[in-house]
Amino acid sequence: MSRNKTTRFAEMLHFSNVFQPPIAKEDVFEHKGQWNQHVFKNQHPIILELGCGKGEYTIGLGKAFPNNNYIGIDIKGARMYVGAKQALSSNLSNVAFLRTRIELIENFFNENEVDEIWITFPDPQPKNKWTKKRLTSSYFQNKYIYILKANAVLHLKTDSIFLYHYTLQLLLKNNVHILAQTENVYQTTYLSHLPEIKTHYESQFIQQGKNITYLKWLNPKKEFVELSDEEIEQIEKQYLRPTVSK
Repeated sequence: MSRNKTTRFAEMLHFSNVFQPPIAKEDVFEHKGQWNQHVFKNQHPIILELGCGKGEYTIGLGKAFPNNNYIGIDIKGARMYVGAKQALSSNLSNVAFLRTRIELIENFFNENEVDEIWITFPDPQPKNKWTKKRLTSSYFQNKYIYILKANAVLHLKTDSIFLYHYTLQLLLKNNVHILAQTENVYQTTYLSHLPEIKTHYESQFIQQGKNITYLKWLNPKKEFVELSDEEIEQIEKQYLRPTVSK
């Protein structure tokens, strides 16, 4: 580990807005079910950003909507350090960070404790054998439906057209109420109300000429069924594999 990372990890241990509990499936977090009472000291809505990286989106949302509580979640502490330090220096009392693996999310939140989830530019995991690792897979969706309130909203923002269509087809298969869908969020006028927050990577994707896709759906409060291998294969063929001209 580099000296810079070691220094950041040591400093972050003393950040009041960062929680780094031991990572084990059997562990239950002390603030589970009590985030508003213990951490934020209010009863405002709790909104998560999954795979928050440097916390740019979490910070942006926290500044734009001071009457919401935001928690950025990621396993990579060196990146999280950047957002956590910025939140402290900006006195954002409605922003916190949780360092853990997202597959353990049920250890940290009670049933119906969370009001909304943002999934921003996650790794699309573009191989069939990695389906379970996608943050919008049925494996993860079935964790989200537990911690989310009924009719809570989820958002996916990604430059991956494959992940967008995989998620869209999964939602359609499970008869989920889709509130918004677009393959180019910045050319969709009815989405002009979305927060004007661009992360470093999103700005890079736009400069590279990539479209930014967006999905918004309601928590169905029923178990998800995964797409079949054949259904995923069709999406891979259309959006991952280059066509060969004859």
